[in-house]
Amino acid sequence: MHTTDYVSTFIEVAEDCPAATAQVPPATDSPTIARLHWELISARPYALTSDDVVFETHARRAGIAPQERERARAEFFSKGQPCLRSSPLGKRYGWGVHADADGRVALVPVESADYARLRDDPALAHTRAMRSRRA
Repeated sequence: MHTTDYVSTFIEVAEDCPAATAQVPPATDSPTIARLHWELISARPYALTSDDVVFETHARRAGIAPQERERARAEFFSKGQPCLRSSPLGKRYGWGVHADADGRVALVPVESADYARLRDDPALAHTRAMRSRRA
């Protein structure tokens, strides 16, 4: 079984992120991955793991019924999946992602004091959201 979870890690925004301040992804008739990630994490900070967010996003977009989700989740994670480093939140919209010691995630606006504190915290592992373009 594969996982996308991080523990005690701060995912900083991508080096080429165009947002100087965090932006809420726009609401559309068919919610984007960015909007679903934002809704799931912002509604319940430090309640869900990356795996929870990634799978719930997949399940909602694929229309998987609640009674089918346990089986579908096992099948989904039977192969590797993109982690939150590939989320548009850190690539385009200016949100850092903090995973606590239990792997639960919260969003951190790039312009905030919390972002600066987490970015400079030596007790955390640090990585960046993936770049949108090649260096």
